[in-house]
Amino acid sequence: MIYLDSAATTLHKPPAVARATAWAVGHLASPGRGGHPPAMRAAEAAFACRQAAAELFGVSDPERVVFTSNATHGLNIAIRSLVRPGDRVVISGWEHNAVTRPLHGIGAEVVVARGPLFDRAGQLAAFEDALEGGARAVICNHVSNVFGFILPVEELADLCRGRGIPLILDASQSAGCLPVRQDRLGAEYIAMPGHKGLYGPQGTGLLLCGGHPEPLLEGGTGSASALQSMPDFLPDRLEAGTHNMPGIAGLLAGLRYVRTRGTQAIFRRERGLIRGAARALARLPGVQVFSAADPAAQAGVLSFRLEGRDCEAVGEVLGSRGIAVRAGLHCAPAAHQSAGTLETGTIRVSVSDFNTPSDIDKLVRAVSGLTGA
Repeated sequence: MIYLDSAATTLHKPPAVARATAWAVGHLASPGRGGHPPAMRAAEAAFACRQAAAELFGVSDPERVVFTSNATHGLNIAIRSLVRPGDRVVISGWEHNAVTRPLHGIGAEVVVARGPLFDRAGQLAAFEDALEGGARAVICNHVSNVFGFILPVEELADLCRGRGIPLILDASQSAGCLPVRQDRLGAEYIAMPGHKGLYGPQGTGLLLCGGHPEPLLEGGTGSASALQSMPDFLPDRLEAGTHNMPGIAGLLAGLRYVRTRGTQAIFRRERGLIRGAARALARLPGVQVFSAADPAAQAGVLSFRLEGRDCEAVGEVLGSRGIAVRAGLHCAPAAHQSAGTLETGTIRVSVSDFNTPSDIDKLVRAVSGLTGA
């Protein structure tokens, strides 16, 4: 199978990830739940994972790296720590439902800074205009999960700092392939999954905490057990219940792979594959490709659609021919509204460090067969 759905989850992972996950099942208990060797090994593995993430993402204290079950979990913690009903929150026009649904659930006043697709300067200008009215928080994804649009988050972070507005960054599509540094961005929170660009197992994620978060879950932490409120220190304050140690061990292996390989090298590979796909698909009759003219504006995600063809039906046909893509609205109707594709959706191609030019060639041939070219 040609797997081109890494924006959902990276299916092909470094072999060390599977080995570490399997080893943890039989050797790691729960950190903070005893002084016996399996519990101590678990504590060591958990700290090693926090430390690896802190080094990769510029977090000064590894204890401010919190384990979550996915990026959605982390975003919910971040949003609910900052936002109250009626608060004005400014978001980009490219956000995932993991951002928009919690905001609507809280009853926030959501202001969309809607800039043109692949126009980084235009997007920044839209944020500047929206922030004239002030905001309790700004929430922005680093890379659109639908179009691969790399938003100007460094400039946005400067804008937020100058106005004293907390920034929440959704790094779901950038962690592992682009520089994501809390020490440079000064973001209040950065949320990311473990199972995408960090090559960890599903059910893992990280929340980098610059602020003072509120617990989303309450319960046992293995610390301060006499208290009937959650501890006031991190990471325990946000980590109620039993840790996913097999997942954390696998995530540690994924982080080590990314650090050894280098985010720059991973990004160059993914960008090269996506730009090759964009050029080849654009030559096919009846295919509309959403591609950036500026290479700096697009990561390893590409959307396209076929004239007169239902995108989800096309996705199913490609799947039946051994090519895994994603079609539809991709849990991001706001992004499709911004791009004018809400009525049709798109077919999304997303790559990882384990894809090859041959994979792209096979995709293009399969799409060509559907166009009659």
